[in-house]
Amino acid sequence: MRRRTRSLVLGAAVILAALGFLIYQGISNNLVYYITPSELLAKGPAADGLSFRLGGQVAPKSVSWNPYTQVVRFVLRDPKGSIRVTSHGQPPELFRAGAGCVVEGTYRNGMFDATTLMIKHSGTYVAPKPGDTPVPDNYRPAT
Repeated sequence: MRRRTRSLVLGAAVILAALGFLIYQGISNNLVYYITPSELLAKGPAADGLSFRLGGQVAPKSVSWNPYTQVVRFVLRDPKGSIRVTSHGQPPELFRAGAGCVVEGTYRNGMFDATTLMIKHSGTYVAPKPGDTPVPDNYRPAT
């Protein structure tokens, strides 16, 4: 009887350990880590040619969008540094100066070439009042 109890406890411990490991892996794979522009600049020449996930704020008056080549250029900044970014493809609808942004790509010769551009936004949703029509931030009525 004692041997059977010990086997059950050991089996339960193995199952719990395996379950804990799977939960840990699931959580760690879904977390999004990024470095800031000042952290990237602090790496110096060692960062050249490496891939990163870079997060910061789109600097005001730095956005340049070419609809023909589908290239957007902007400056991503934090309080201590800024990096020039080039991204190919149409940017997300919420992309604008002052927005929080995370980009994935490669840093080369002082320029960050982004392959993915993600906009950080708040998790709050404010429903329009009854009778109101939702209007995008970049909407300008014809005059």
